[in-house]
Amino acid sequence: MEAGRATAAELGLRVDDVVVVHDSDRVALRLLPCDVLARVAPPGQLADSEFEVEVARRLVAVGAPVAEPEPRVEPRVYVRGGFAVSLWAYHAPVAAEISPAAYADALMRQHTALRRVELDAPHFTDRAARALREVTDRERSPDLSGADRELLGRALGEVSAAIGADRTRDQLLHGEPNEGNLLATERGPLFVDLATCCRGPVEFDLAHAPDGVAEHYAGADPRMLHRCRAVDWALFSAWRWRQADQMPDRDHWRTEGLARVRASLEACGLS
Repeated sequence: MEAGRATAAELGLRVDDVVVVHDSDRVALRLLPCDVLARVAPPGQLADSEFEVEVARRLVAVGAPVAEPEPRVEPRVYVRGGFAVSLWAYHAPVAAEISPAAYADALMRQHTALRRVELDAPHFTDRAARALREVTDRERSPDLSGADRELLGRALGEVSAAIGADRTRDQLLHGEPNEGNLLATERGPLFVDLATCCRGPVEFDLAHAPDGVAEHYAGADPRMLHRCRAVDWALFSAWRWRQADQMPDRDHWRTEGLARVRASLEACGLS
């Protein structure tokens, strides 16, 4: 909190109060009265923060539905006390719910904008490979049973590799366009948390969206979608089974994640 406050103040933004908006691997802070959102990452995540700002800067330039870096300061990452601090325009949430059709429209516009951007980004299978290492390392995930370890390993290994084998439909993606990363604002739906940008089929992004969104996304392949959902939930589950994971209600999400992986594999005939 102090790193975010001090960084903004040194840049000439008035900060009398700091409100925690989100507390996870990175902390999101609303700075008042300048009304700026500070995203503060711990030591070791400088490169991810710089990547996120660069993705946002390029997407804003092509009119993508994303939250933009704070326009009153240089769009970059500031380092203070070892923390990586980026400053963003704050968009107050509105009460309106984002319908599946509106969600799909925002995602299609995001994908269109991403196709206009030249950017070196990892393939989603690189993330799957990192998660697979967590699953296969019994010291990192000691509570995972043998059968569940095999289940996650199959989704992160075999299924992920099968999807990645054909890259003719790959493009830049958001990477995690879930409900928490699409804000309902006065400007309409805006995507945030762009550090997850990667390459893959659009179905990998659709796999993160709520039920009902895919049917409004023209051209989505249902079988590919189920495969991507299996990988998506396996990624989520791999992090939940890490011994060091601190997600609230972790025990519930450990069970739920495994159930979603099984259901997705069954849906595409890979159970």
